Amino acid sequence: MHIRDLPYSDPGDPDVRSGPRFLLWLGRNQIRGQLTSMSWGLLHQCSIAGLPLAVGFAVQSVVERSGGRLALAGGMIAVLGALIAVGDTMLHRTAVTNWITAAARVQQLLARKTAELGSALTRRVAAGEVVAVSTGDVEKIGWFVEALSRFVAAAAALVIICVGLVLYLPSLGVLVALAMPLLALGVLPLLPRATRRADIQREKAGKATELASDTVAGLRVLRGIGGEELFLGRYRRASQEVREAAVRSARMWSLISAIQVLLPGLLLISLVTYGAALARDGRIEVGQLVTVYSAATLMLFPLRHFEEIAMAYSFSRPSAQRAVRVLSLSRVARPSTVDAAPAGDLYDPVTGLMAPEGLFTAVVCGDPDEAGRLADRLGGHAQPAVTQEGEAEDAEAPALPSVLLGGVPLDELELDAARTAVLVQDKDPVLLSGTLRELLDVPSSGRIAAADALAAAQCGDVLDALAQASVDADGDPMNTRITERGRSLSGGQRQRLALARSLVTDPGALVLDEPTSAVDSHTEARVAEGIKALRKDRTTVAFASSPLLLDLADRVALVHGGTVVAVGTHRELLRAEPLYRAVVTRETDEEIAASVPDTGEETAAAAPDAAEDIDTIETIEEIEERA
Repeated sequence: MHIRDLPYSDPGDPDVRSGPRFLLWLGRNQIRGQLTSMSWGLLHQCSIAGLPLAVGFAVQSVVERSGGRLALAGGMIAVLGALIAVGDTMLHRTAVTNWITAAARVQQLLARKTAELGSALTRRVAAGEVVAVSTGDVEKIGWFVEALSRFVAAAAALVIICVGLVLYLPSLGVLVALAMPLLALGVLPLLPRATRRADIQREKAGKATELASDTVAGLRVLRGIGGEELFLGRYRRASQEVREAAVRSARMWSLISAIQVLLPGLLLISLVTYGAALARDGRIEVGQLVTVYSAATLMLFPLRHFEEIAMAYSFSRPSAQRAVRVLSLSRVARPSTVDAAPAGDLYDPVTGLMAPEGLFTAVVCGDPDEAGRLADRLGGHAQPAVTQEGEAEDAEAPALPSVLLGGVPLDELELDAARTAVLVQDKDPVLLSGTLRELLDVPSSGRIAAADALAAAQCGDVLDALAQASVDADGDPMNTRITERGRSLSGGQRQRLALARSLVTDPGALVLDEPTSAVDSHTEARVAEGIKALRKDRTTVAFASSPLLLDLADRVALVHGGTVVAVGTHRELLRAEPLYRAVVTRETDEEIAASVPDTGEETAAAAPDAAEDIDTIETIEEIEERA
């Protein structure tokens, strides 16, 4: 795999059983690149290892005053120097390629998982953790993949050098061969402690990143309530914990580095002392001593790769574990069995919510979190059962029954078919950077033009503002660039542009979670009328509590305690359902208690009065004024 070939056409199906298994899976998928890098690494290491032989040969030729042998030694050194240059260059090239391609594979897997889960991802994993995995953790994983081939090449070179020294000069070669395992594995007892400290550091760093990400995302709200100093203090404490953990981890790695300098130094001292005695006695030649000493000295270079691979693994293992936590999330509970997008009524068997085909259904929930979970379910995202406290049960427990579209479970559809069938617009939709034309250039049925969708979403003022915002757009708002996440727009403008994008898509069933919460009442009424007109004969579900939108819906469902407790038109529910009236008109607890009598007789007596009272209100605006 070359960098120019990125991105992958298919990043593959990762092994997400554990962090180490995920790293092993990455290595297997890059076996060709690993073997190429290892081959260049062997050439590089063995060429370096050949230098002592050439130097020793040159020294011995000087001692023997042989010009021909000295010239031969010089030629050997020149050839080895060229091989070292080529091997080092290609090793760096292939190793970095392994790093970048491994990181790209992980990023593609994360992007694919994000697209698969949609807004449900940040409800199951903290947004800060996703950011940490897709930035710093990806680099740590790539580092281990890159270092692996160089480590294997270094280990193979050490074995080759030791065998060569034993064959070349057994009296000293055996000493080096026996000492080499001790040098390579001498720090092994310290690695578990170093790994634990590195894990703690990475965990604290991940939490600090999550805290920073969440704080930045809510900065506007924090400023509004004066909470900047509070969260700044929390981040200071978190960053200090990261610093302390990093210092403790660095101390352990410094000890490991010191040991890897001390042990080879003792070997060299012993080697020189023993070798000098042998040379003095005439049992070995001076050139042979120089060769063995130079080889032992150069062996320190491949030994450093043992420390590097230990560090790379200790840092990449927790990073891989975090990546696995995200990649192991799944949209479906069962294998896909249906390819085509079905049509028909949208029905949730858990709550009993029915959205008939071709009608505009409004859903009223007193609990916003409950509305968000139900919106996700309508989008086909399987969820674990939720306790009364609102916490998810064990992730391994069976998921709740899937929502049905035309009698077909959504979680049995292929992802593309499910997205074509049902589109969920989140309460806080995201606008990607680019021009307005690019924003509205989304997969769609082609039935609704961008201009019609913008008009239905009441985006006229947004278009005027965009036309004046950029001198490079030639007065065409469609060519005006929108900044990342639409930060240059107000909340209401972002919401309406996102609604226009959803309307352009024109799915079989459109689910809108509070589509008009950030606009004024006059705009809200026109937006509601535009949605109903543009989505005529199409299934539309809107989670809302605004009387202006509810009055335009074909049917309204009241969800309370996770169950549909009432269905009807807006005016019917106002007359007959005190709980519905309390949610829609924002009644206080005292007013709710007064509107729900204790006895059945009082209820029967009160119902006509309530109906008569509602009949005196002619318009939705009067209902709002009364509330």
